Amino acid sequence: MALESSCFPFPSEVVVPPAAYLASQGKMDFKLVILSGTLGSLVGAWFNYLLGYKLGRPFLVRYGKYLMISEDSFKKAEAFFNKYGGISTFIGRLVPVVRQYISLPAGVAKMKPLPFTFYTILGAGFWVVVLAVIGYYVGDNRELIQRYSHEFGAGATLLGGILIIFYVIKRRRAF
Repeated sequence: MALESSCFPFPSEVVVPPAAYLASQGKMDFKLVILSGTLGSLVGAWFNYLLGYKLGRPFLVRYGKYLMISEDSFKKAEAFFNKYGGISTFIGRLVPVVRQYISLPAGVAKMKPLPFTFYTILGAGFWVVVLAVIGYYVGDNRELIQRYSHEFGAGATLLGGILIIFYVIKRRRAF
């Protein structure tokens, strides 16, 4: 999960559902699957956050390709972060591809560590719980896991859009 949340393309669907399936068989603890997956995601997110924080935008745009960060992927994540602010670290965890890179612009923008950690745990935890529930009930049927993961991804993107609209409306009313 740490790899999946950092810039290395390693899908969480390969890790969490099989672990949850083993939990359904009594070979692992379901709560520890969720906790480990969430904490692993946080570690990977902090890796990217620190890359962005310490190296900055010019370095990441120029040399990111050597760290498996395409300029296009970084720019998309940066635009998403700049448009929605800190809440994007939560929503970004629910969107495929964005979840791997959203911590970089948060670091570049020097987002405060506590909100970054909070939103990351919230989003990653939600994603891990969904994958764990799918794995627990669907078992080791990869086709069903992929189908439900993609369906959830679409639903999560829709939910993210709704949350963004709610957030923007709330902020506009505050001003």
